[in-house]
Amino acid sequence: MKSIFISFLLLLGLVTAQAAAKDGFVSIFNGKTLKGWEAMPAKTAPDWTVKDGLIVGKGDHGRGYLTYTPNKNVADLEMKFSYRFPGKGNSGVSIRAIVDKTRKRDFQSYHADLGHLGIGKNVMGAWDFHTPGRKEHRCFRGDRLVIAEDDKPTIIPIEDALTAEDIKKGDWNTVHIIAKGNNFKLYINDKLSSEFTEHLPKAKRLKSGMIQLQIHDPDMIVYFRDLKLKILK
Repeated sequence: MKSIFISFLLLLGLVTAQAAAKDGFVSIFNGKTLKGWEAMPAKTAPDWTVKDGLIVGKGDHGRGYLTYTPNKNVADLEMKFSYRFPGKGNSGVSIRAIVDKTRKRDFQSYHADLGHLGIGKNVMGAWDFHTPGRKEHRCFRGDRLVIAEDDKPTIIPIEDALTAEDIKKGDWNTVHIIAKGNNFKLYINDKLSSEFTEHLPKAKRLKSGMIQLQIHDPDMIVYFRDLKLKILK
């Protein structure tokens, strides 16, 4: 499956042979254009640009998403990239995103939250549940959350978890997201920030969907670079 996916990207010109690394990660941003990405909703398209080899997201039209289009039905993955906030901002990455039929949100997803240093542990380095119709449990920076089959949460502090002191203010920070089955981990600067495991019946879980970068608030700016993806399932 992974080799077929890489071959597909090579055919589309979205990655080069050099980018298809031996570790299975492929570059999903060519540094020049937004080829392979789509702004959702369409009105937010002007808010996403490429400058000096970076994806630039500006919240001029409010909340919006930049969706990875070569594969809109990803289940298990690893994703690596770097981000920078020149000022205040709220952003992140949504995975297994699907259109929200309840219309309470644009999309349902599991969301790895990112924000400027000082925004608080409930955003920067947290997991957020964009899941109308079910409880949206706490999984802040430093939390290891386990959701039982009956939807009861248990939170255990992560030993040696990411702290605010580990974040570079106004500078580049690295991210590594791992989603395998019912377990989800968010690393920032090589330190585990938050993790959750859900044992809910499969009918209540998000099984697969889109990968999306997010812009959240008016006047915010966020930069992304070095985006790499390894699809596991």
